[in-house]
Amino acid sequence: MKTKLLVFGITGDLSTRKLLPALQSILASKKLGSNFEIIGVSRREVAIEDLLIQSLGNASLKPYVSVFSMDLAKGEEYEKLKQYVALKEDEQLLVYLSVPPMAATQIVDYLGKAGINTPNVKLLFEKPFGVDLTSAQEVISRTAKYYDEAQIYRIDHYLAKEMAQNIVAFRGGNALFGHVWNNAAIEKVEVVALEKIGIEGRAGFYEQTGALRDFVQGHLMQLLALVLMEVPPNFDWDELPDLRKAALEAIHPGDPRQAVRAQYEGYQHEVDNTGSLTETFVSLHLSSGDARWKNVSLVVTTGKSMNKKATEVRIYFRKFHDAQSNCLIFRIQPDEGIEIDLFTKKPGYEQKFESQKLGFSYPEDAVLPDAYEQVLVDAILSKKSLFTSSGEVLASWRILQPILESWDMADQPLFIYPKGSSTHTISSVE
Repeated sequence: MKTKLLVFGITGDLSTRKLLPALQSILASKKLGSNFEIIGVSRREVAIEDLLIQSLGNASLKPYVSVFSMDLAKGEEYEKLKQYVALKEDEQLLVYLSVPPMAATQIVDYLGKAGINTPNVKLLFEKPFGVDLTSAQEVISRTAKYYDEAQIYRIDHYLAKEMAQNIVAFRGGNALFGHVWNNAAIEKVEVVALEKIGIEGRAGFYEQTGALRDFVQGHLMQLLALVLMEVPPNFDWDELPDLRKAALEAIHPGDPRQAVRAQYEGYQHEVDNTGSLTETFVSLHLSSGDARWKNVSLVVTTGKSMNKKATEVRIYFRKFHDAQSNCLIFRIQPDEGIEIDLFTKKPGYEQKFESQKLGFSYPEDAVLPDAYEQVLVDAILSKKSLFTSSGEVLASWRILQPILESWDMADQPLFIYPKGSSTHTISSVE
């Protein structure tokens, strides 16, 4: 089957940094053959060769790419787009919406009205999926007017990272840990995503979004769901969206008193907004109503301009005494791997202990597929396990809604922290 990929926002940052390089790798691998066509949508005329060289350093994709110029705000333009795409019954069309959320919703309305919504059409959305519970419900409802849930692929590329998928493989494939994956053995789960960089020129986006909406609602809640969900005994990956959804639905709504928001020094100058309350650091303490996770502390933390770059899932097992080690770590990025702290006897005549690490890392020559390559390949093949369902989106927003409302009313303090801080130097709720 021929695949046509229609990209709204083909000249944008996400497209040039992630999407086009991923497409180049997919086509070079020959995994999906070469029966492929990329149609970019732009408000202005685009020199295709210049765009590709800017993005890829070469024009290797030029035989596959064309650009259709149109005014995205005019409904009649979508009829012309439909004629240009000329989708046949034995072809499939992937519509990649690499545009802001509100623009994406308007485009979906126009696409549906123009009849670009036949069963062989798929929509690929980028996060965020709404800005709160109400807006997410509205986006889902409006999209459902023209497209079935089976046609919708919501991209959270963290789910497609190799080590994120390995959380499922590790839990289901190793009996030792499968038996102790509950509150009888685990006392705390931490999901942490730290970056050394700041907002990097994304002032407009970040002032409207903040760390809670940008990182917690999607990436980190999905990683938490992978830890808490049941693992299908037959490793049926198609069941994962429903299992993640059930795990999220069991989490109690967040308590604003158990949430920390902070902002790095100099942020207000960067965004030219003195007095801005936009958070660049968030730490939340959550809990689950699932009997398997009763009394287990669930901590979700993210921050910019921190002392290191690291995305990790940390599992803390209950200790019998303080001298024991108890931490299992999934390193999502960088240096993907799994490690566990161990105490062993120190070599020598004396009975002394030392701390060691037992770990797994990929071989140096291992080539890990980029997350965007993975999601594109899965969308083409109609595999939905690595995409976020509407139920997951709503469950996640429901958890965060009380915190959003409290912060919108400026009820919670905003801490200022120096650039290069560690999580321990920022006020926490622990």
